[in-house]
Parts: sequence; C-alpha cells; structure tokens
Amino acid sequence: MSGDQHAATNGFVAPPMPSAPPPAPPDRPRAAAVALLNLSGLGIGYALIRRWVPMAACWIATGVLLLLALPADPDGVGGGLLTVYVVVLLLAAVHGAFVGLRTRLVWPPRSPVAVLLGLALLAVPVGGSVLYRSAREEATQQMLLDRLERADGLVRSGGQKSFGTAQSDYREALRVYGGLRADHPDSRAARKVPGRLTSFYETVGAAYARKDYCAAIAPLTYLRTVPRTLDKKDLGSLAAWPDDRLAASLYECGTDGLAGADVTWEGHFSTLLTTFPDSPQAKKIEPEVRAAVDKEAGNLRGSEPCAAVERLQGLSSQVARLPGDKAGVADALARDAGRAGKSADAGAYACGVDQYKDGEFDAARTTLSEFADSNKHDKNRARARKIAIAAEVALKVPAAGKRLPTTASGGSISVTVKNDSPDDITVLYTGPVTGSFTLKGCGGCTAYSTASTLLLGFNPCNDSGKHYPQRTITLPVGTTYFLHKPMGDSSATPASDTAKLRSGYLYTECAYTTKGFGLGS
Repeated sequence: MSGDQHAATNGFVAPPMPSAPPPAPPDRPRAAAVALLNLSGLGIGYALIRRWVPMAACWIATGVLLLLALPADPDGVGGGLLTVYVVVLLLAAVHGAFVGLRTRLVWPPRSPVAVLLGLALLAVPVGGSVLYRSAREEATQQMLLDRLERADGLVRSGGQKSFGTAQSDYREALRVYGGLRADHPDSRAARKVPGRLTSFYETVGAAYARKDYCAAIAPLTYLRTVPRTLDKKDLGSLAAWPDDRLAASLYECGTDGLAGADVTWEGHFSTLLTTFPDSPQAKKIEPEVRAAVDKEAGNLRGSEPCAAVERLQGLSSQVARLPGDKAGVADALARDAGRAGKSADAGAYACGVDQYKDGEFDAARTTLSEFADSNKHDKNRARARKIAIAAEVALKVPAAGKRLPTTASGGSISVTVKNDSPDDITVLYTGPVTGSFTLKGCGGCTAYSTASTLLLGFNPCNDSGKHYPQRTITLPVGTTYFLHKPMGDSSATPASDTAKLRSGYLYTECAYTTKGFGLGS
C-alpha cells in the first residue's frame, strides 16, 4: 500500500496523521512561567517547551558573561556588556512567553507550579549579582591593601637610604596614605593607615633615635610639614611628634658645632630661638654661648692665640646675629657678642707676638699695627708698635727677628742718620732697642746712578755744600739692624744695613737713592 493510500477497515477510511502536535490552548500562567524561567539566564523555560536552539543561545550568552566577568576585579564588567546581556534575557523572556502561550510544558504538569519554579530560579541572577558585587568589593579591598603595601615598601626602602635620596619615596607614600583615607575611608587599608603613619614617622626620624642629631634636623623638619598633607585627625598626636625631637636636635647639633668651630651652629641656634623660643633647649643657648666665649678668651694665653682671636672674632659677629628677642635673651647675647669682640681685640697682641716668634713677620707687622691703632689705651700698645717695627725690618733682614723687642730705649753710643735722598724716608731700627723716625728729603739731592756707586771714592752724605736732613739717636752696644724706607713711593725698594756698635765710636748712617736698583745706604 502506497503512502498515499490509507487502510480501510470495514469500509472506514482513517484520516491522515498531523505533522505536529496540535497547539495547546492559550495558557497565560504557562507563558509567564516560561518567561520567568528564561530570566534565570539558563534557558530553562526553553528546555521545558523543547526549544533547544534558543536554550543554547541563552547558555552561550551567560557563559560569555561569566567568562568576561570572572574572576571579579575592582572595575567589574563594562556597562555595555551588561546592557547587551540584559537585553538578551528580556528578549528570551518575551520570546519564551510568546512560544509558551500555546506550547505545553514537558514538566511540571501544572503551570502554577512552573510559575513558582520560575520565581524561585530568579534567585540565581539576583544571588549571582550579589555574590559578584561582594567579590568586586573584596577585589577592591585587596587592591587597596596592595596599594598600602607598596607605600609601606617605599617607606621601608627609604629607611635604608639617606634622607635626601629617600624624600621622593616618602612623599609618594604620604600621597597614597592620604588618598586611602580621603577616597576610601571605610576600606580595610584606610583603617590601617594610622598605624602605618606611626611607622612612617619613626622611620623618617630614625636618625634622632640613633642620636645622630645633625642628620636628624632635615627629616624632622620635613615631618613638621606632614600635617599640611594629611588630615590632623588622622595624625593625632603624631602632628606634634617631631617638635621636641627637632628642638633637641637643633640644640645638640648647634652645641657640637659651637664647640668644634663649625659655622653652621649659628643657623641651628637661630632656628631654635625662632621656632621653639619657649623650649628648654632655647633657654640653654645663651649659657652655651657665654661658655664658648670664656673658653676662647682663655685660649688667648695658649699655644695658638691667633686661632683663638679668629674664633672670637667669628663668635662676636655670629652671636650678634642670633635672634634672641622671642626667647628673651637678646640683651644677654649682645653682651656676649661685645665681650667676644673685646677679647679678640685684646688678643690680637698675643697673636702678633706668636706670629713674630714663628717667623711670620709680615703677618705680625699687620696684626700688631692694627692692634696698636685700635687699642689706644691698652698697656701693650707701646710694645706692639716696637714689635711691628722689628717685624718690618726682619722682612728685609731675617736675622733682625731672632729676638723679641722690648720697650727699652736709648743707649751710650751716638748714631747719626743723614738723608742724601730727594725723598722723605722712614728709618726703622731694631736690636737691643727698637724704634723709628722720619727724615725729610734733601732739597738739593738727586738719585745716584748705579755706576757711580761702584766708583772708587764714592762717598754720599759728604758734600759740604748741601744741608742733609739728619737725626742723632743713642743706641746700646751690640748689633742694630737699620731699614731705610722711602715714603710715598711704593715702587722703591727699602735698603738695610747691619751695624755692630762698640763703645768709643761715633757712627753715621747715610740714606741715598740709586737709579734703577732702588734705595741704598
């Protein structure tokens, strides 16, 4: 029997079989159940009405979302992807409702049960969303904790470097700490920041803990600027943590510098007096300065009086610049500065004598001349002038500086000094006695040529037709060194003469000028 033929039984012909099950009568609860089941994202609604292709599409869409969203990170999935996924779910719900309206469910047999099942399965996307949000929050917490750890690492590594090198690391760490507290105040990382700040302060100020006070000044000064960066509420007592330590460091470093002649002490004491004028350390400054002045004044009697003079001069000017008004010690410091200056002036005599003994004749002449000019009533002024004269003679004749001049004068031997030179001259002499005087230039005299001084019979100061300016002095027996120095002509060379004076003789010194070779005698 062919396919187009139908069996007949007892004359009855059977109708053809339908190609598909007849549509079920419309059932709105069933349509709603399919829609709700599809909203779970698993395509269960399609499965219950045997629509495998759209069910697979739902699985693919959910799988892509999970692949891109997991593991959760702080940024989460993009808004565009979520929008596309929500649209897919809504389309699946609408399409499922349309198909399920006239399609019977494989299971469960009753539509209300399916509706309840669909409502129950809505917990899948809702719960997944909650879990994903929690995972994102945990990822954010971990990210912030990692950020905190990196900042902590900067602080730890900075502690192994010099402060100047580590300062940029410290600034970056503070920026992170401040950002955590300001932008994520409820995060676990932000709650850890106050403890980290304590470690930060201790690390930056570690030089103070090591009693390396000079090295501690810069980092402690920096720590006082931290409240400009972070909220004082976050810092708490740390805001004032550097103050006492900085005051102590400024004092200790300044005191060490004062004792060791390091000029930086002035800056440290000035900062202490202006920044912490009421601190115990500021009150110790004036006694320290006073003691330093006393010590250096005592050193004027030691083996290096010149160093003491220089130190006292420095102390005088530096102490005078200290800002003592806020601390109430301005007047006391001014007295210390004045005393240091006076001691330096008085000590210049001892310095000049020491220079003379060491053969530093030029320095001795300058020091003692300035001392005599500046201290007109000092008991050593007269001798200072004598030593300055001897030092100048010794510059030309080193043997003249072998003994330290006294204030003695006069003697039993007459010495006449004449000036056969057109220039005014100064005559300096030293030996058993020391002194100087000036002679006017000879009006009719001229300079001799060098050649004429070499001729036999050359005899200056012996022309009876000339009136030679002259002066007679009396000197003791012994060797006297003379220096004839032209006045007003810095290019002329002084001339020297060594006279060994003996009793029973009269001596004459003659000063004259030669052309081209300086002054002779």
